[in-house]
Amino acid sequence: MNSKQRVQAAMNHEEPDRVPVMCQLALGHYFLHCSRAPSEIWFDSSTFASALVDLQGRYGFDGILVNLPGRGGDWRSNLQSYERADDNEHLLWDSGLQTIVPPDDNPHTYRPDRTPLPRADYKWVEVRNPATYRLAGYVWNTWHAPELWGIDPQADLSDPAAYPIWFADALKQVQQLAPDVSVHVEVFSPFTHLMELFGYEQALMALVDEPETCHKLLAILAGHVMAQVNLYGRCKPDAILVSSAFAGAGFISRQMYKEFVMPYEDEIYRAIGRNDVKSYVHTCGAIGDRLDLMSETSVDGIDTLDPPPLGTVDLAEAKSQYGERFFFKGNLDAVNEMLHADDETFEQAVKDRIRIGKPGSGYILSSACSVAPHVKPGRLKRLTELADQFGGY
Repeated sequence: MNSKQRVQAAMNHEEPDRVPVMCQLALGHYFLHCSRAPSEIWFDSSTFASALVDLQGRYGFDGILVNLPGRGGDWRSNLQSYERADDNEHLLWDSGLQTIVPPDDNPHTYRPDRTPLPRADYKWVEVRNPATYRLAGYVWNTWHAPELWGIDPQADLSDPAAYPIWFADALKQVQQLAPDVSVHVEVFSPFTHLMELFGYEQALMALVDEPETCHKLLAILAGHVMAQVNLYGRCKPDAILVSSAFAGAGFISRQMYKEFVMPYEDEIYRAIGRNDVKSYVHTCGAIGDRLDLMSETSVDGIDTLDPPPLGTVDLAEAKSQYGERFFFKGNLDAVNEMLHADDETFEQAVKDRIRIGKPGSGYILSSACSVAPHVKPGRLKRLTELADQFGGY
């Protein structure tokens, strides 16, 4: 059984030869542990795809998450200057914008005076006027400088035809490089888009002060996400992950989750299903009080499942109550059991998750959230070794 078949069996609640292993790696982990410069990994689809496949092979993972959209053209042609200073890469663009790329974290793009790119303001945003919320500081959640890529700020992003031909390039290239590996791709929840659009503090205030405006924007943003799902769906990834990091109890209440997250995410899950692709959702932190609400949507699986103290999910309880409803991926504490733990604590945690998650299939061994940049590569390789040793059916 190859990796693609192994993950597919687990997602279908069928019995694989062993528990599959698949971790989402923070971008900073690729920056630190691949041979290319961080800016090349971030800005070049081919380099990014090669980095994804390189570390998947090095660690023996059964799956790859493509967590950046494609990039277009020769990005260097838009550069005015490039230099390294204080371990960071400094990129000055022809537009005057500046991007600073740390060695172990996502890049940040600034205006010429080094101030942050603008966010929308919920107090004056006009839903009928896209110019009030289609700002240079925000598009597609991942781009923070759309003019670098020739993206039309007036384009209707609910129309798949409005997207550049290279939007799915990273996904396509990973599929070509790793045909026997389960390849997943990431889109962002409409709620995540709302949080990024206003900024986290202001977005949370908007839910209270302007709920009607939030609902109208969430409906628009859901249309954008469904267009991206349909673009990716044509490529037939093995699964589409909906990143909904800010929908846990640390940010919003159960009632707010039910009102502002569930209906819009369910539209996305249904769109993924219409493409005959598996769906799962990545929600960080405390979600133990809303697993039942998640079960009322169309999503196929749940990612992260942070255990205490980071979250509130006990894997055994979740399997007992919802193991037939969902496939699960995660539950290894990315901080206390992976980054900072000694070897004995780490290995015991992995064995416990295999023991609990394995029965009845439907479990993918993984860190609860993204693998931190400074987790040792040998520790990640050990995940697969332990799955080989203890995860067989």
